[in-house]
Amino acid sequence: MMSDISRVDEELLMNLATLDLNLLVPLDHLLRERSVTRAAARLGLGQPALSASLARLRRHFGDELLTRVGNSYELTPLAVQLRERTGTALAGVERVFASEPVFDPSTSQRTFSVLVSDYPMAVVGEHVGRILDETAPRVRLRFDRYTTPMIDAAEETLRMVDGLVLPHGFVSDMPHLDLWTDDWMILVARSNTAVGDSLTMANLAELPWVLTYHAPSAFTPASRQLQVLGVEPRVQLVAESFLALPWLIVGTDRIALVQAELAPRLTFGGEVRALPCPFDAMRLTEALWWHPVHDRDPEHNWLRSVFAEAGRRIETRRADKPEE
Repeated sequence: MMSDISRVDEELLMNLATLDLNLLVPLDHLLRERSVTRAAARLGLGQPALSASLARLRRHFGDELLTRVGNSYELTPLAVQLRERTGTALAGVERVFASEPVFDPSTSQRTFSVLVSDYPMAVVGEHVGRILDETAPRVRLRFDRYTTPMIDAAEETLRMVDGLVLPHGFVSDMPHLDLWTDDWMILVARSNTAVGDSLTMANLAELPWVLTYHAPSAFTPASRQLQVLGVEPRVQLVAESFLALPWLIVGTDRIALVQAELAPRLTFGGEVRALPCPFDAMRLTEALWWHPVHDRDPEHNWLRSVFAEAGRRIETRRADKPEE
């Protein structure tokens, strides 16, 4: 008797067989461009051909996807969800058809896709780039920004990409490789007269905050630790970007938590100070996460070795820095 799992797999394959996967690329362009004309131009197709594809997609989903508002089009709620999924799905398809019988990084033209926030993109990206220059000059690595829904559905997300760089505490039951550890500092405008040479816990309670990620499943561990210590940050702005912080702090009384590796790069020409936390902020451990289907993939194993080496270079550079 066929097992329940086998039956589900067979039904899935039958459903896929009835789909026209050629519609995936037009769908991706339509959702990104929000215009039949612009999407057709990007694809090198005539507008009537893409209009026909849109009509088929509307019938399939039972949804308009694009609705006219004035002189432009807006995405329907379903289309907003699909916009993230189509990009991820296309990356997965590309990964399948880019597989090689023998992987040689020195000659491979493989494209890898890794989801990150702007923090690891800035910190590990430079090292990964140099390693590719040294060992795999024709390999391409896409750093794509993840969203909170992607993290909430991590297992599904990781099926469609090569990896996710994220600290511990958000993903579980997935294989991972620890890359580097980091501490936390606090950014303060130099013009902020409420703060002296160092911060106090009273400063943290009284001053307005810029928080990066502020939701039940999206937060920085150090900000959550503050709440445990009885300090509820007075949140004035929320930005899902670490690199944007100095622009939101300079010339104001706002403060923000930032990783120590990133802090020296965000001083805004000396107009922003990076000060130690006045509490024992827990260190974060940044890791590369992937789906178990990649465990024995030689190409993916090589990619993991690249990130492992990049992590070692981060730690080595920190160890070599003179004490201030």
